[in-house]
Amino acid sequence: MNCLLKRTEAEGYEWVTTPIPEACNDEVLIKVDKVAICGSDISLWKWNETAKLIASLPFTPGHEATGTVVKVGPNAARLTVGDRIAVENHFFCGKCLLCSKNRGDICQNLSQYGHGRGTIHGGCSQYSIVNEKYCYKLQHNITDNEAVLLEPMGVAHNGIERLDVSGEEVLVIGCGAVGLFAIACAKALGATRVIAADIVPDRLIRASKMGADVVINSKDVKDFKDKIMELTDGNGIDRICEASGSAFMLNRCFSYLRKGGKVVLIGLVKEPFHVENPIQDIVFKSLTINTVHGRRIFHTWEECEKLIVEKKVDPSIVISHDIPMSKFRDAFNALFSQDACKIVLDPQN
Repeated sequence: MNCLLKRTEAEGYEWVTTPIPEACNDEVLIKVDKVAICGSDISLWKWNETAKLIASLPFTPGHEATGTVVKVGPNAARLTVGDRIAVENHFFCGKCLLCSKNRGDICQNLSQYGHGRGTIHGGCSQYSIVNEKYCYKLQHNITDNEAVLLEPMGVAHNGIERLDVSGEEVLVIGCGAVGLFAIACAKALGATRVIAADIVPDRLIRASKMGADVVINSKDVKDFKDKIMELTDGNGIDRICEASGSAFMLNRCFSYLRKGGKVVLIGLVKEPFHVENPIQDIVFKSLTINTVHGRRIFHTWEECEKLIVEKKVDPSIVISHDIPMSKFRDAFNALFSQDACKIVLDPQN
C-alpha cells in the first residue's frame, strides 16, 4: 500500500510503499476512503518546536480520516467488515480519573492518531489500523467527504454547545474551517444572529454560505469594538466563539462581550494573552469562559452527523481542494499559501 511517512526531522513527508498491516486483538483494518489536513498539520510537516511537543517519530500523518472496515482483529466485537467509520483521533486510555468520568476527550494519558503518539498509523495511507474503540460507526449514508469532516466539525459543535447559543447573538472570530463550522452549528442550535469576522475575503464568502447573517472584514473597520457595539445597540455581544487563534483578537474580545456573556476558545493561541481591564471586562461582567479540546466522545459525533443528515450543516462549503493523495505536495503548498480552506485527499489515488 502507499502512504506518507515521517521518519526523520527533515521537513516534509516521504511517499513510501509498505505492506498492508494486520489487525490484532481488538483492532480493525480500514480502507481509508478520505483524509483531510488542516492548519495544525503545518507544524508536523515543518517539524518545528510545536510538532516536537505533540508528535513523535516515526508516524504516518492524517488525524482526520474516514474509511471502511475490511478486516477485524480476533477480539473485535463491535465492528464488522463493511462498516463505515470515522476515526476519533483522541486515543483515550480508558483507565485514568478523567476517563472514569466519561471525559476521554481530555484523557490524562492522551495519545493521538496521526501523530505517532501510541501508534505509527495515520489517515494518509491507503489502509490503516485503528483500535475499534476509537471508531465512530456512521449511522447514516452520508458521503465520504461529509464523514471525514465530522472531526473538525465536532470541535466547532463542542464549543458552540458549551456556549448555550439558543436565543442569543453569536460572534465567530476567525473563519477557517472550524470557524465556518461554528457558524453553521450556531445557527442550527438556535442562535438568533451570527456575526462572522475574518480578514480573508474568500473565507467571508464561505461564512455567508454557512449561515452568517453579518460578515465583517476586520481589516476594513477602524475599530472592531466600535463595530460590534454598533451592531448590538451598545449592549455588547451575547456569545463569542474565538476561532482565529489571534492573541490580539482574544485580548480585546472581553471588552465587547456583554455582562453575563460567554466565550469559548477554539483557536490555538500560540502567544501570551492579557486583558487590559480585567476588573471591568471580566470580573464585574460575571462571564463564563470555556475551552474545548476535541469532541465529547461519542455524543458530538452523533449530533454532528444528525445535523448533516437534516441538511442543517453543509460540509461541502468548507472544502476548497479535493485531490489525490499522490499530489500531497500540491496539497501542502496550498495549505502554506493560505489560499486553501479545507483540503481533502483521496488515499486510493
